[in-house]
Amino acid sequence: MHSLALPRRPWLSLALAGSLAAAVAAINFLHWDDRSLLWFKEHNLPSAERAASIWLPGYRATLQGKALAGLEAGETSDLAYNPITGTLFTVTGKQPTLVEISRQGDVLRRISLKGFSNPEGVAVLENGNVAVIDERRRNLSIFELNPLTRELNLADGKPFDLGYPDAGNKGFEGIAWDPTQQRLLLGKERNPIAMFSLASNGKQLLSSVLQLLPDHGLDMRNLSALSVDPQTGHILALSAQSYLLLELDEHGQALSFISLQGGLNGLNKRIPRAEGVAMDEDGTIYMVSEPNLFYVFNKDGQAKADKG
Repeated sequence: MHSLALPRRPWLSLALAGSLAAAVAAINFLHWDDRSLLWFKEHNLPSAERAASIWLPGYRATLQGKALAGLEAGETSDLAYNPITGTLFTVTGKQPTLVEISRQGDVLRRISLKGFSNPEGVAVLENGNVAVIDERRRNLSIFELNPLTRELNLADGKPFDLGYPDAGNKGFEGIAWDPTQQRLLLGKERNPIAMFSLASNGKQLLSSVLQLLPDHGLDMRNLSALSVDPQTGHILALSAQSYLLLELDEHGQALSFISLQGGLNGLNKRIPRAEGVAMDEDGTIYMVSEPNLFYVFNKDGQAKADKG
């Protein structure tokens, strides 16, 4: 008896191969394999450590995609919280400006940044002083800020050279003030991704040497921004390209994370390009995304009372 030969379908094999290749590419691009490891570590974290952490899985988006008025063409980058005024600060790269906004995403003040080329990072230090990173010029400047300030000049900030002269547009973007350890944390975007610290008293730098920090948990496609939780001292690391917000402990180990993809953590849509993150004393997390979008995340999805 002759068996019936089934017709060959080379197109089916090619389609399956193409689908497999696409799946592998997606896994590599989005770091889903790394995300699975993070999820495993996160869900096996002892309850005591979980209680002592920020614990990002408990957060939900309560305000999302609000347009920051008048900043459409500026390309907002980074975000910092000022505990003295209860307001936030971001910078715009295309039109060098330091912008003060409320915790509800209303633009309160624009401060022109004279002499800057591409400001990408901002941190609020002691007494409301601000540090600004110019990625293209590869420098860090610290300024005194008061309610009447309307302009800051690069030369007045005594720019500090961050090095990496060949970094181009892959230099330093993240910066955050760590009040407990009296230091500035700095994040290099990529090639390589890295975290550093600089000793400071909140008014000026006390060291001229960048100290490399452990970053065992930074398995990201890029590092967009940093923030420090004033309660736990843990670090929030943000990646626009990985659509990821990661909590790191003092040893650089990943503790928890949330995805910035649509349909997760209360997000209706994916955050297009998350470039800044900040946390206030109540534990509320704020983010900005290019071009001018503002987001708020609260623990357990409970919206906070109006903070003016």
